[in-house]
Amino acid sequence: MSEQPYFDTVNTVEYYVGSAKQWAFFHQKAMGFNLKAYAGPETGVRDKVSYLMEQGNINLIFTSFLNHNSPIADHVKLHGDGVRDISLKVPNIEETNEYVEKRGVVKPGKIETVKGDFGKVKRSVIPTYGETVHSLVDVSEYDDKVPPGFEPTDIKEKSVGLKRIDHIVGNVEDRKMDTWVNYYIKGLGFEQLITFDDKDISTEYSSLRSKVVQYNDRSIVFPINEPALGLKKSQIQEYLDYYNSPGVQHIALETDDIVKTVSELKQRGVEFLYTPAKYYDTLADHVGSIDEDIEDLKKNYILVDRDEYGYLLQIFTKPMGDRPTFFYEIIQRKGARSFGKGTFKALFESIEREQAKRGNL
Repeated sequence: MSEQPYFDTVNTVEYYVGSAKQWAFFHQKAMGFNLKAYAGPETGVRDKVSYLMEQGNINLIFTSFLNHNSPIADHVKLHGDGVRDISLKVPNIEETNEYVEKRGVVKPGKIETVKGDFGKVKRSVIPTYGETVHSLVDVSEYDDKVPPGFEPTDIKEKSVGLKRIDHIVGNVEDRKMDTWVNYYIKGLGFEQLITFDDKDISTEYSSLRSKVVQYNDRSIVFPINEPALGLKKSQIQEYLDYYNSPGVQHIALETDDIVKTVSELKQRGVEFLYTPAKYYDTLADHVGSIDEDIEDLKKNYILVDRDEYGYLLQIFTKPMGDRPTFFYEIIQRKGARSFGKGTFKALFESIEREQAKRGNL
């Protein structure tokens, strides 16, 4: 990308949930996040509560409502617990908004300024698929890591080794994927990275199509999925049925030692999709030499794939809430820049086993 970057990185991901306190507690105790800051009635916020969680460079906010006529309550009633806002840090919000508006696809919201003890934060909002939004956040005139309106806490937890967001995946309706890919490319200046069709991602029962867009040498990476016609219901369609709209399917969190991270997460109670033992019988034939002990991968159900740059290891949690919608991916990259094309069939079969248990395949 030759022009100056107008977007830096994913700043925070905010979830709207039924109980922010419970989601924060789970992420602290089960996933090794620190409770970085809190906002609620005790800090002067009257209509909601928010918990800001941190691990490595990952910042998550869990927000819940305090009265039944809140738009947050409406969101949770319709969608269940899920991601509302993928906030993007920008170097200069006036320049970014002008750049986006000139591209003629989306009009950014009005720039709002929030003042705090450490300066001011500027913010505007643009829509994306479903009811998901991107807050554009400029912190160039703010000198603290805790946002205005939040009060810092001192509740630490032992990290499980999660260090950054690798990518965030959105699910959209059939035949809408290209519309949203073009939205990011034409509207925001992203570039298309890779495409998977229903021949790449399928089993005998179901399939999907996916395209990946990225910004500024993969500083921000958004795969976008749509369901494809199969003999039975796609996992993407199951998501859309339960979320009642397009939305964020999963967030991939990167670690430098996936065996250690996943082992710790399992001990803390995080549930992962099962991979049959037979997958590992021919793993070496498919991916060649790897540093990890295959028995360790087998014990933890970790998948492996290789591309021209190296290999990656990945695993997927079961849904994090009551509905079969949002989940996490844990990923370690050993040079690979792809997304696990060679593991898609094994992954899909694992997901289909869970769908069958729910009667939704």
